[in-house]
Amino acid sequence: MRSWSFILAFVLAVCGSASAFAAEDAKKTEEAKFEKVSKELAAKKGCLSCHDGIKEIREEGSEMLSQIKAFGENAGDPNGCVTCHGGNPKATTKSEAHSGSPKELMEADGPQTFYPDPGSIWIAKNTCGQCHDGYAERLQKALMNTEAGKIQGNLHTWGVKEVQNYKVPWGNYDVKDEDGLTPDVGTDDYKKYMTAMIAEHPDQFPTELKQIPLPSVDEIEKDPKLAGFTYQRQQCQRCHTAVKGREKRGDYRGMGCSSCHILYGNEGIYEGNDPTISKSQKGHMLTHRIHGTRKAGNGIPVETCNSCHNRGKRIGVTYQGLMEFPYGSPYNAKGEKQPKLHTKKYLFISDDLHHQIQSRPENPKGGMLCQDCHTTVDMHGDGNIFGTTLAQVEIECQDCHGTTNKYPWELPLGFSEEFGKKLPQTARGLTDELLEQTELFATTYEKKDGYLKTARGNPFGNVVKDGDNVIMHSATGNDFKVPLLKSLAETDTWKSPDAKVAMSSVDKHNDNLECYACHASWVPQCYGCHVKVDYSNDKDGKPKMDADWIAGGSKIFKNGQTAESPLGTHGIKSPGKVSETRSYLRWEDPVLGINGEGRVTPLMPGCQVVWTVIDRKGKTIALNQIAVSEDEQAELGQTRTPLGIDMAPVQPHSAQRKARTCESCHNDPKAMGYGIGGGVFQTRYVEDIVEDLIDQKTGKPIPKNYQVQIPKIEALDFDWSVIVKDGQQVQTVGTHWPLSKALPKEVRDGMKRTGLCMGCHQEMTNKELWDTVATKGILNDAQHIELMNKMIKAYAASLKKK
Repeated sequence: MRSWSFILAFVLAVCGSASAFAAEDAKKTEEAKFEKVSKELAAKKGCLSCHDGIKEIREEGSEMLSQIKAFGENAGDPNGCVTCHGGNPKATTKSEAHSGSPKELMEADGPQTFYPDPGSIWIAKNTCGQCHDGYAERLQKALMNTEAGKIQGNLHTWGVKEVQNYKVPWGNYDVKDEDGLTPDVGTDDYKKYMTAMIAEHPDQFPTELKQIPLPSVDEIEKDPKLAGFTYQRQQCQRCHTAVKGREKRGDYRGMGCSSCHILYGNEGIYEGNDPTISKSQKGHMLTHRIHGTRKAGNGIPVETCNSCHNRGKRIGVTYQGLMEFPYGSPYNAKGEKQPKLHTKKYLFISDDLHHQIQSRPENPKGGMLCQDCHTTVDMHGDGNIFGTTLAQVEIECQDCHGTTNKYPWELPLGFSEEFGKKLPQTARGLTDELLEQTELFATTYEKKDGYLKTARGNPFGNVVKDGDNVIMHSATGNDFKVPLLKSLAETDTWKSPDAKVAMSSVDKHNDNLECYACHASWVPQCYGCHVKVDYSNDKDGKPKMDADWIAGGSKIFKNGQTAESPLGTHGIKSPGKVSETRSYLRWEDPVLGINGEGRVTPLMPGCQVVWTVIDRKGKTIALNQIAVSEDEQAELGQTRTPLGIDMAPVQPHSAQRKARTCESCHNDPKAMGYGIGGGVFQTRYVEDIVEDLIDQKTGKPIPKNYQVQIPKIEALDFDWSVIVKDGQQVQTVGTHWPLSKALPKEVRDGMKRTGLCMGCHQEMTNKELWDTVATKGILNDAQHIELMNKMIKAYAASLKKK
């Protein structure tokens, strides 16, 4: 039996090897087809000699495709491939074909360049920028490329001094704003608004960023909090547009302009007909087609945005109703757990109402895309450098929906981002004019009575007033009627009495709350970010290392590719290996606080980092450490120094039609900042917890052989959800803007209504009184509310008689 087993194994091995060799040979033969073509074929078909079957970059008949082909024809390529990619369409070999830039092909000589991904931000001014002038330069300074706010926020949690007091010194790469602080794009109103805003908040609009540094391991071993730079560069910075990013399911994308405008499926498989592109290798575009507007591919799908917006504040996956969870249930037909997406498994909670519009009978075709609300400035920037998301994003909910007493066009500019100031009450009005960029590159719509404006004065090119209605033209091809709050108030067509009271009767809600303070009834809450950075050796005796997205993106080749661009390379590594875990997850009833604009907003665990660092010898030199926010203490003027762990103000993108209940704020200590259950849980972080046989007199373990079950976090004398303890703020609330903080005492005292039931029910012991006013049986909610309404009216009547 052994000999036969051996022979069988040998035969299988040989056959397997032969099969592998055959497959490899077949691959080489297939590739060889495209290494050389005849001069006749090259002259006749150009790039399509090899790439025959590839999809046109735009649909036939589009103005963009016509311009691309016209430019290509002038360069000797009527197919237009060289317009974006460069290259030599008349070459007979691959190496010759993949040389020469679009500009160079129009000139007599010059260095030869071919651009595999014309969208790469490093060369986009030579490709996309031929027509889309200024976009590449704006994007280089915008947050999608610099990630300056993310860097500042995370490193503040590690206690790095340079980012305290709202300073934003670093980005992914060196960048300087050399043309002044007036925006390059936007209306006169927008430029005036932004110039004033920058003058008031210079820290949030830096004029220069230096590349985020990488301390040496020697420096980190002397000051372990500097391991935060390793964590930042290896884990947090993979999403910026200068690199392709992580090659994981759901994270495949292009570079620069291609990050958004060229679609990649979650599986990263090419589904076009170009015979030179593998149909099995992961990491390729879905097809060779640009998406951007209603006319250009019906916009950019939400999942494209989510290749990046699935971490940090998680607004992309939240918009789809997804929240990460560890279990992966339920099982599929193969008895397996769900596949990982963005390296996580997900639970469906409820998608944002703008995403779930498809559930309405009058709008059966689907919901809105991210770009339907977010403007060109929100995504590409305006030519200035931004230090935070709030600095760059120009829109507010009321821009489309208005308030219960004013239509959107009746509101002043700056409404809902007052930053503690009183606004002039000049109505912003409507506009007949579009931005130049909209007229040149976007799908344009009839203005009707006029285009609505953003909070900062730019026109919404896709949102128009049409008589008594506001119509939002989605890039999907659908048109939506926007609910106007003033119309609901005037016609008294509220969906519920709760809505009327909360949105119309209580003026303080309109004046002081973000709309999503109530409508975002769930927020992903990942409490406690436990980070280990290990600089010791691996099992082979080599120093542990991992991909450094900044180092990889900094090695730039002439063709716009970087060290991490080729599939499977993951770029350049730096010392250290990061591991992460969490304390616990929640989604319901988010904590409330004050955001940078000075309004009440949901909070979510931002970077609640507690770190452990292992040195090169394998010794733990920092164990479960948490930084403190001395800058926050000084600003709050309190005796206790808040910890550096951050509960971040957020627009969670989880708005629901049915808002959170009045009780979920006014009768919930968690919402007010006192923590889940009022902070009575998880109070033993400050001590090692041993679970074994315990001597109840001494509290010590009886066995000599025991282990600590739950190691202590010495600085954490409260649960992660607590931001106010003993009247003082105990952790950071936002790191970007001075106004962000926990709810002030006067606000907490004004909203706290816990225990009010006893106002009536304490008299249940007074049988004579109770029998007089009580109704027999059990009252439902509506009857209960009606009874209390009668009581207040009776009380008012009694006061009138006096």
